[in-house]
Amino acid sequence: MAEVIRMPRMSDTMEEGNIVAWHKKEGDKIEPGELLAEIETDKATMDFESLWEGHLLHIAIKEGTVPVEGVIAVIGKKGEDWKAALQGESASSNGQAKTAEKAPEKQPEPAVVTAATTDAAPAAAESTGSDKRIKASPLAKSMAKEAGIDIATVAGSGDGGRIVRRDVEDFMEKKEQAPAPAPAKVSPAVPAIPAFSFGGDGDAYEEKAITQMRKTIAKRLSESKFTAPHFYLTMEINMDKAVEMRPQLNELAAPVKISFNDIVVKAAATALHKHPAVNASWLGDKIRYHKNINVGVAVAVEDGLLVPVIRHADLKSLSAINTEVKAMAEKARNKKLQPDEMTGNTFTISNLGMFGIEEFTGIINPPDACILAVGAIIQKPIVKNGEIAIGNMMKVTLSCDHRVVDGATGSEFLQTLKGILEEPMRLLV
Repeated sequence: MAEVIRMPRMSDTMEEGNIVAWHKKEGDKIEPGELLAEIETDKATMDFESLWEGHLLHIAIKEGTVPVEGVIAVIGKKGEDWKAALQGESASSNGQAKTAEKAPEKQPEPAVVTAATTDAAPAAAESTGSDKRIKASPLAKSMAKEAGIDIATVAGSGDGGRIVRRDVEDFMEKKEQAPAPAPAKVSPAVPAIPAFSFGGDGDAYEEKAITQMRKTIAKRLSESKFTAPHFYLTMEINMDKAVEMRPQLNELAAPVKISFNDIVVKAAATALHKHPAVNASWLGDKIRYHKNINVGVAVAVEDGLLVPVIRHADLKSLSAINTEVKAMAEKARNKKLQPDEMTGNTFTISNLGMFGIEEFTGIINPPDACILAVGAIIQKPIVKNGEIAIGNMMKVTLSCDHRVVDGATGSEFLQTLKGILEEPMRLLV
């Protein structure tokens, strides 16, 4: 019997995936291990390889968002009735569709795939004042009704012209981008600006759909901020010796160019080795103290923030850390990071010094108990040996989960970190 292919869970936090492109078309012969499609998860764009042999009988979703376990395709023997395979899914599909109709805001996604995109699911009917029946998913109908849109005016892109969620969203977006009528007092010769919509008070704005990555960032960090009781410890560190040492390190490590961020990562990992209470996670009914020191390094990408993990950072050289951070940052920007490269962190570092930010606080990256926010190295007057001199000063702020780390524990960690960075030769011993 034909195999119904569902959206796989490609990361531990993935709740839905966005089909970017299919590399096979309906009717193609499929072998195990062949690339079927590219799927954008909450963290990266990943290749989806086939585990099945046969022919691609049906593609349920050409492009767009599908929840985990939602139907995306059918693979079977050439000429096999794929609708019969989907018929077995119709009972559960209808149940999910009814749930979506009752609470579209809480469970919008399942209806898109199971009820709105399979030929096996019965078409939802909507009267338009005549006997003509409109094929539309329950979610699409609900969204159209809420927005005051006549569903009959929306073009459907689903199977058989069925109207699905993305069709209503596209319709609304085009409607918003239509030229706004010129105000009565403005000369007709002044053109409206079609790229923006206008609110009642005349303010122009532009709206963009939220990406999978941004959805996950919003959810996880909101949970962290409002669940973990944060407190903050800030310390200023004299980076004079690190500034002096870096050119020498780069001569020794050529062609690798050691950055101050590499030095901070290594120093933090070394300090964590001495303060295992900071290298910990809150698990609800227990605290986990990690034996391995895996430092997550926040990397800014187009759609938000990714955190590749440097495993066993305390055991790696500065040049090894530099090479690994650069390689994973590049993969992050190209959305090629794999799930295992973004999981397992026990501590996180976020560095905005390269943007000239002197001081900031970070939101703890679950499941870590702490995150270190690193500012820029600023030249400023300081007192040295009773005299005013120019020093290279850097502020760091440790955000702590008070359920795991107390003020004294976090302070002791920062004191150790400060001692290492002010005497960075200790990193080479």
